Amino acid sequence: MPTPNLALPFIAQGQAQKEVTHNEALVRLDAFVHGSAKSRTLATPPGSPADGERWIVPSGATGAWAGQAGRIAHWNVNGWAFYVPLTGWRWHVEDERTMLTWSDGAWRDRVVGTANGGGIRLVAVEQELTLTGAYVETTAPTIIADRMIVLGVASRTTQAITGATSYGVGVAGNTSQFGGTLGIALGSTNIGVIGPTAFYANTPIRVTAAGGNFTGGKVRIVLYALAFAAPSS
Repeated sequence: MPTPNLALPFIAQGQAQKEVTHNEALVRLDAFVHGSAKSRTLATPPGSPADGERWIVPSGATGAWAGQAGRIAHWNVNGWAFYVPLTGWRWHVEDERTMLTWSDGAWRDRVVGTANGGGIRLVAVEQELTLTGAYVETTAPTIIADRMIVLGVASRTTQAITGATSYGVGVAGNTSQFGGTLGIALGSTNIGVIGPTAFYANTPIRVTAAGGNFTGGKVRIVLYALAFAAPSS
């Protein structure tokens, strides 16, 4: 009988080839301890995974991952192994740079939640904009979603800006809400902290030229916000 939480195999008294059982336990521990998955959105198993790499299998996965949604896919020299998560498991997702917790039968990125699906998420998403014309707006997922509470928007000039003498970061109707007269030189930054502000429609973040239209340059935008979920049942 294995251990109750990680299903690590015991070595039986008098067992032959004890190293097989011992090595199996080591492989499982190597998969679970300090859990970090490459992604949770890749639906097709990678063709040449490195030994020890792990993924969270999404719904609709194909090939060797078919029927394994929600499980941890672990590649080792013997092939794929799949592990069923237990309540409270916390895993880092590398491509999203976020932590997930297995709770109520699903991987969730909420800070806190309720038994029936309510929850709060802390959001940090970024997008680099290539500047042209009078203004440029972010696109999904770097938009303020309906019913989000925004805490702030940070910006960084990642390529020196031409045409404009400065710029503002805001939204339509308030184009400097997160900062105005911002620097056009490479490396200029701003952290546009505001009092927690609710938005009631999907709202792009707008970078607006001042002193002339944009003719070149790039700005990276980071949105920091709280997102909420209504109970699902």
